[in-house]
Amino acid sequence: MAILNSRYIVTGTFMLLTSLLSACNSDSTPALLQNLDTKQLVVVVSDDWSATTATLQKFEWQDDKWQKIDDAFPVNLGRKGMSWGLGLHPTQSGNYKVEGDGTATAGIFNLTTTFGYLPEANTDMPYQPMSADHYCMDVNNSPLYNQIVDKNVVGEDTVKDSTEPMRRDIHKDGQTIYKKGIVINHNPDNISGKGSCIFAHLWFGPEVPTAGCTSMEESKMDALLAWLKPEQNPRYLALPKDEYKKKMKVWGLPAL
Repeated sequence: MAILNSRYIVTGTFMLLTSLLSACNSDSTPALLQNLDTKQLVVVVSDDWSATTATLQKFEWQDDKWQKIDDAFPVNLGRKGMSWGLGLHPTQSGNYKVEGDGTATAGIFNLTTTFGYLPEANTDMPYQPMSADHYCMDVNNSPLYNQIVDKNVVGEDTVKDSTEPMRRDIHKDGQTIYKKGIVINHNPDNISGKGSCIFAHLWFGPEVPTAGCTSMEESKMDALLAWLKPEQNPRYLALPKDEYKKKMKVWGLPAL
């Protein structure tokens, strides 16, 4: 009768477990963005959490690596910098955005729809022209919180407390910042109080902070809208640079 060597069993089991753990943590494990099948990435990086300006760089996934598209350019962030938003990234430690806090959202977010004042836009992304009756609901406890609605559909009483008319040229003394924009899908479950109406839109000017969005000059927005392709699963990513370095490997971020 063969006698099993208990030392061999223990050693062999340890080696098997070590091998499995190594495989789970190897470089071959798909990173977050690759799991999401992201092929276009809008990367916004600031100096730190309190910075109100940042740079934006476009990337495409080509030949199994990230490739830069065009040159980076300046953008503006929230008047209070950035805080974590609710998106496609895992739950993080640190401050999370709440309604009216003046921070832009950090993390990874879907880009699915665009909007503007004009009847149509030069983009392959779904586009919705805004009228004087469109509002984004920033009213806590509203059943339509964090959604763009038409007053003619939902009723005037529903939108009366909203501070976000989508035709700011009509309601806000000729403002053009929403002339062209992209919805950043923060808080996709529309949880009241967790932050609403987060967009990429036109800026008032260089180094003029926003209420919580990402703003840029019009020519840069035009190029961004023309570049985005819905079939490429485009995503928006924003982080302070030190946080970016920490997330590079596990999130599969491009080198800057």
